[in-house]
Amino acid sequence: MFCQPKSAIEIANMTRVQEFILLGLSMRPGLRGVLFAVFLTLYLLTLLENTIIVLLIWSHTELHKPMYFFLGNLSCLEMCYVSVTVPTLLLGLWSGPCHVPFMSCMTQLFFFITLICAECTLLASMAYDRYVAICRPLHYPILMRPQVCLMLAMASWMGSLSVSVIKTVFISGLSYCGPNVLNH
Repeated sequence: MFCQPKSAIEIANMTRVQEFILLGLSMRPGLRGVLFAVFLTLYLLTLLENTIIVLLIWSHTELHKPMYFFLGNLSCLEMCYVSVTVPTLLLGLWSGPCHVPFMSCMTQLFFFITLICAECTLLASMAYDRYVAICRPLHYPILMRPQVCLMLAMASWMGSLSVSVIKTVFISGLSYCGPNVLNH
């Protein structure tokens, strides 16, 4: 998939992949419809349950604690996460082979990497919150003030954005010369 040209002639003859063709999970139309219904249902349920979690945390003042603040962030992250990948899957199941332009693929990769990195650092922040609650319970109100929680969440999102920019720039700079047809 990655090309390593050896001479100036090879560089001149090399063509870049302009789009990727995703064949999908099944080429049988009947099975594609069933898979579409299953994945659409799961996608909508995921969005619904995470929206309910966020609304419950936001509306109930007794849930305005660091642990629930991080769970709300994780629910928002989950809604974004599935919204980056599942619509492309659904499109491929609905219409057959899905043609994804190179720049669209890189854009999706950027958001995917951002959300993966944000999830990892947010889980680390949640682990720190639980560590402080268990090991330093008397210092917990000072160490986990709302400003600290907000800073940890913002650092997780901003750090993941910077990592994603760097990775996506380097990945998009590579030469892709084939194959551009992907099964799954």
